[in-house]
Amino acid sequence: MSETSYDASHIQVLEGLAAVRKRPGMFIGSVGERGLHRLVFELVGHAVAEALAGHGDTIDVTITPDGGVRVVDNGRGIPTDPGIEAVLTEFRAGTVHDVGICVVNALSSRLEVEVRRDGLRWTQEYGRGVPVASPARREEAAETGTVITFWPDAGIFETTDFSFATLSYRFRELASLNRGLALSLTDERSTTRTVRHSCEQGAQDLVSHLNSRKGEPIHPTVIAFVAADEDSAISVEIALQWDTSDSESVHSFANSIRTHEGGTHEAGFWTALPKAFNAYARQEHLLPGADDGLTRDAVGRGLTAVVSVKLDDPCFEGATRTRLDSTPTGTYVQEVVHEHLTAWLNRNPNEAAAIIRNATRTTAPNPR
Repeated sequence: MSETSYDASHIQVLEGLAAVRKRPGMFIGSVGERGLHRLVFELVGHAVAEALAGHGDTIDVTITPDGGVRVVDNGRGIPTDPGIEAVLTEFRAGTVHDVGICVVNALSSRLEVEVRRDGLRWTQEYGRGVPVASPARREEAAETGTVITFWPDAGIFETTDFSFATLSYRFRELASLNRGLALSLTDERSTTRTVRHSCEQGAQDLVSHLNSRKGEPIHPTVIAFVAADEDSAISVEIALQWDTSDSESVHSFANSIRTHEGGTHEAGFWTALPKAFNAYARQEHLLPGADDGLTRDAVGRGLTAVVSVKLDDPCFEGATRTRLDSTPTGTYVQEVVHEHLTAWLNRNPNEAAAIIRNATRTTAPNPR
């Protein structure tokens, strides 16, 4: 096309769900397995947000025999005013998971929604993001909650085969990050199997699970602490444990969303960790030879940690929300980790010395 032939007629403006279907990777990261499972996580994320707000404590997910997924929660139910259709088809200001619901709708060949709210049950069906009919008012209902069943569009995704293991692992994470929340997963595609996750020890349970597949623990108990700043509405939960392996495994979350690329909360954690250890090691004269201090990599050797923050209106970088951008959160995490970890080190001198010995040991060279 020549420069002179380029005019407004060549500009394509995509609005609403058409943009999602045209460029799905911008909203869910990929059209492979990761993006496919992201659809389930978006719906479950909406239910978790309800639980965080104090509404609902149970989420049941079922992979149906025909390859769809049904997500049931006992929250307040999707608002019917301004309308179910607004939530399912429009990008609106508000929680990130409301955006997620309409993205799931856009990328599904078929979606069915059932809402129980304000004493009534409502249903509606969609095809590729377009309403098949208006919301239908059904019978009266005493309970509340939302049921969404969707079938991913095979014309968009490279595969529509959901992994039981992938979903189960993510639900274990969510249960660990949200005490009192129960998540079940049932697979009806062949022989029916069900798992249920509910963790009373919070992030400690997740670290114990992650460490069960690594080396021998250096200290027997998982270090864990929780703190909250009411003024800035930020809460922090940290759990960590070291083992004899050389590998480092840090999992960070913001409002239960896995931040694969980290962000300010993870940066605050890594700023505080070596500072706390170096201050304690110098205090107890545990650094050998010339005191150059423990580096970040040395302190991270054999570490498994979970860094979870919850805050109002989190700011993420990118549509897929894999990196948190919140300076006050990073500062608060740094303060919390330094204060609580320093207190733990002073209370547990034997375990503290063992961790520092592990950080200062010489790694054997790889055989050639």
